[in-house]
Amino acid sequence: MKPPRFDYHAPATIDEAVALLGRYGGDAKVLAGGQSLVPLLNFRLTRPAALIDVNRIAPLAYVREDNGTVAFGAMTRQRTIEFSPVVARRLPLLAEATRWVGHLPIRSRGTIGGSLAHADPSAEYPAVLTALDGEVVAQSSRGRRTLRADTLFETYLTTRLAADELLVEVRLPAMPAGSGYAFEEFARRHGDFAIIGVAAMVVRDGARCVTARLATAGAGPVPLRLREAEAMLERDGLGEPAIEAAAARAAELVTPDGDVHATAEYRRHLTGVLTARALRRAVERAR
Repeated sequence: MKPPRFDYHAPATIDEAVALLGRYGGDAKVLAGGQSLVPLLNFRLTRPAALIDVNRIAPLAYVREDNGTVAFGAMTRQRTIEFSPVVARRLPLLAEATRWVGHLPIRSRGTIGGSLAHADPSAEYPAVLTALDGEVVAQSSRGRRTLRADTLFETYLTTRLAADELLVEVRLPAMPAGSGYAFEEFARRHGDFAIIGVAAMVVRDGARCVTARLATAGAGPVPLRLREAEAMLERDGLGEPAIEAAAARAAELVTPDGDVHATAEYRRHLTGVLTARALRRAVERAR
């Protein structure tokens, strides 16, 4: 397997990378970690005129906490996130989800920006971004703009980033102190793409649920916030009957496709099962 011919560029600055994207008019691909792009190239499922390798742009790799938000440079490696004390303290849901990402070599090269820009609906990071109401920052020759999670993802492997835009930053609101969280996922083998994944966060006040967040991976063309299930928990509390009812509603809310890995009905069933599991673990952790 060999990739098609392409021009190769390794810009040293964000402005250079953005200029190159504009020059190729949508016929260029950004090379970040390469864990998804390189296989697509080798199978010739994508044939860009150019690759723009952003690995030499050092300012694109960082983890910063500022005023209740944790910001990540788009080139921040998943392995960095996995062991970041800031992430462990302020975004434990992201830390847990990261451990489900592929295998060690993949997490060592893969980046948070690359995962979100690739927009695989089975991936963990799009689900976490959706659950926590995160946003990304994109830069082009026209300047910068912000896209929220609910507008970033359009369909399978497609975002609303313009062809000349470079994803430069990811922002996630820090989770409330004492909140419970869990990421549950089912795959045929460890490291495979999720058949279904569920991200959950709850903030409790005794038996009362102050805030609930639920989002899926693998249950449709984009990650889905299960808002009606969240509302049930915020209304009825965090007891077992409420969890069971919210999980049943979660299964009703998704409209997954069937494929060689699982039927649509099986994915709906898994959504309910994993939602219940995630909520039970989240409630146990909530203080």
